[in-house]
Amino acid sequence: MSSHTRPPQPGIRLHVDLGGDLRPHRSAKIEAHLRVDVAADGAPTDLPAVRLAVIIAVDVAEHNRAAVRHALPSALRALPDRISFAVLGSGPEPVRCYPRGDDEWAVADREERRRAAFVAGSLPLHREGPRPAGYAAWVAGSRALLTGRPVSVRHLVLITDGSSAAGDTRLEEELDACAGQFTCDVFAVGADWAPDPLLTLAERLHGTAEFVDDGLGHAITAAIHRLRRVHTPHLPIEVTVRPSVRQVSLSEKAPRPHRLGGLLQPGRPHRWSFPTHQWEQGRRDYLLTLVADSDADPLETELQFAMVSIGDVHAPVTARWHLPGQSPPRDPAGADSVRSLNATARMRSALRQGLVALREHQRDTAEDRLGQAARLAARFGTDWVLDEIRTVADIEDAAAGRVRLRAVDAGTLGPLILRAGSRPGGPLADAVGARPGPRCGDCGTPAGSEARYCIACGGRLL
Repeated sequence: MSSHTRPPQPGIRLHVDLGGDLRPHRSAKIEAHLRVDVAADGAPTDLPAVRLAVIIAVDVAEHNRAAVRHALPSALRALPDRISFAVLGSGPEPVRCYPRGDDEWAVADREERRRAAFVAGSLPLHREGPRPAGYAAWVAGSRALLTGRPVSVRHLVLITDGSSAAGDTRLEEELDACAGQFTCDVFAVGADWAPDPLLTLAERLHGTAEFVDDGLGHAITAAIHRLRRVHTPHLPIEVTVRPSVRQVSLSEKAPRPHRLGGLLQPGRPHRWSFPTHQWEQGRRDYLLTLVADSDADPLETELQFAMVSIGDVHAPVTARWHLPGQSPPRDPAGADSVRSLNATARMRSALRQGLVALREHQRDTAEDRLGQAARLAARFGTDWVLDEIRTVADIEDAAAGRVRLRAVDAGTLGPLILRAGSRPGGPLADAVGARPGPRCGDCGTPAGSEARYCIACGGRLL
């Protein structure tokens, strides 16, 4: 073990921005942007490899062996000393290729790496015959191995050409069973895989899904090196709400889009826990959504609707119900932040929907969605989205959302869809959203930039 000891949690700063002032309603939606800044606070840069267990699972048909022939031995030879590892092949059910014999795990050293790289040359891959077992079987087999390994970070690297996906009906059920047990990165090779189940795997198991045309060995090695930068493997975000709040949801927006499943705490009907994983140094952005009933709450009074807790760090979510028929004086300071978060999510969604529509030959829908994505990308300065759109369309006016589709082979769209749904994004700019326009000084009603008089009270705008 390393002589360094890590603190039980990283240094955390938590900031909450509220999405807007509220009107009384039985099902009012309250949105808040949670911005979390994480610092290692003097902990060593890399997690000791002895605290990691990694499964490399190769779900590839025999006719695609060339895709992994050199990459897998290369990745095995690059494993860090003392990491626990296993290699699974298929035939068609997942089968352990390494270590050999009765041992479930190998611990990397010079000899184990050499032996593993040699054995990988005869990796069993499924051939013609019975259909392979499906992604659920790979996840279930990995869970059986990983949950029995008492280490800090447990991870699955799944390499797939999509040949095991047909007829897989148990994936969601198996992912429910795997929640919190381990994380997963997916590398797609070949050209016959469907992006949707791979995105589901990455989202539910808090990893990424990536198409690798070349450099698979380097991609596997980079994924394992990233695991060593994980400061805290598991850290729940807890949300304690006032009784008038009836629904709670939390989603990670950056650095990677993830859907988080909330768990009610036993005996605590108003406290929700949202497990999160792989905390590194840097920034994370979350969107917290509450649905509240105003019937029993006072109006025009500052109320605390929730308390957000990450480890020993807490921040309140406060707002007030405004009198019906009157305009609130102004949006709260964090409204732009929440609008930006939602707009960024819409941009990702529009890009993915446009690409999917193009693959399904729905050109009008594709042009409309890609135009939406281009307009938002121009507003946010998100160059990678514009670059993706340019692979399938000419952007005539990004700010206006005008694009013109080109002829594209539908079979080439899978990698683009995968990137749109799983590509890591940088931190959101603090004030990147649209600037608020003028407001009436008398009643607070927002007005257009060219307006001279308020449309609500008729007062002159200054």
